Amino acid sequence: MNTQSNAMPDSFEAQRVAPAVLTATQPLYWSVRRELWENRWIVIGQLAVAGVYLFAYLISLAHLPTLMRNLSAQDPMHHMEGIAAIAMPYDIAAGVMMLTLILMSVFYAADALHGERRDRSILFWKSLPVSDLTTVLAKAVVLLVVLPLLTFAVTVAMHIIMLLLNSVVLAANGMSVVSLWSELSIFTMWGQMLYHLVTAHALWPFPVFCWLLLVSGWARRATLLWAALPVVAIAGIEKLVFNTSYFIATVGIRLIGGGAPTDFSPGQMMPFGPMTHLTPFRFLGAPGLWMGFIFAAACLAVAVRLRRYQGPI
Repeated sequence: MNTQSNAMPDSFEAQRVAPAVLTATQPLYWSVRRELWENRWIVIGQLAVAGVYLFAYLISLAHLPTLMRNLSAQDPMHHMEGIAAIAMPYDIAAGVMMLTLILMSVFYAADALHGERRDRSILFWKSLPVSDLTTVLAKAVVLLVVLPLLTFAVTVAMHIIMLLLNSVVLAANGMSVVSLWSELSIFTMWGQMLYHLVTAHALWPFPVFCWLLLVSGWARRATLLWAALPVVAIAGIEKLVFNTSYFIATVGIRLIGGGAPTDFSPGQMMPFGPMTHLTPFRFLGAPGLWMGFIFAAACLAVAVRLRRYQGPI
């Protein structure tokens, strides 16, 4: 009997399943996935904008054969102008998607912490073994990493579809597609676009997005209004006292990616082209970048504390 009774606990111990051990990054990874699952409009919106632009571009392809014939007949002095005309729809596509990225980042940041308080889902998410710090950092990762990379992927897919459509139209008109592919320098364009997205539309405006996150965790309603009021108030005081508009211009330009210490040729509509100079060390050494990071870190710290004590609205 003693032998059997002693063996019973051992058998139960053998059947017991060892608990899964989570790494330090797994909660953050699953929190980011949860953000994408809850905010599917981030992906759907970008695909919708891309679809509308591709439909408009499909209509404009009727002018492509004439443009290619004129390019082959042009003298070398005007050859670059013809190439710029061919590449312009690709630049416009990138510009449209970057504008979409800015709008989506603003609305996502303004609703990131407010939305879960409004629909009371914060009660469920707080019951899970995920810290407030991890939750807020996941929302920051969406703004800093996921949205720019998603924009890049959608834009690259648009460019590929545009190239295929161009090739079909040119082949149908008995024209060679080799000159089109060689003149566009599409891989160089993609590299410059990725650099511009990371620097001018992710790292540079990140402090503005973190401010919106902070207000999202504090305001009970109208988060965009509450986020804008301090900016307008400071701008009004500055205008009244110093008769300048430096503060509001800095915030606005930083939000749209302007003012970042990146070099590109004057007169270019977009910072993509053979004359574009990438200066990552100049960008990373800019004092404004690191001052913005300090402000962003402070906003995130306050947002974490707010989420810890704020409940549903």
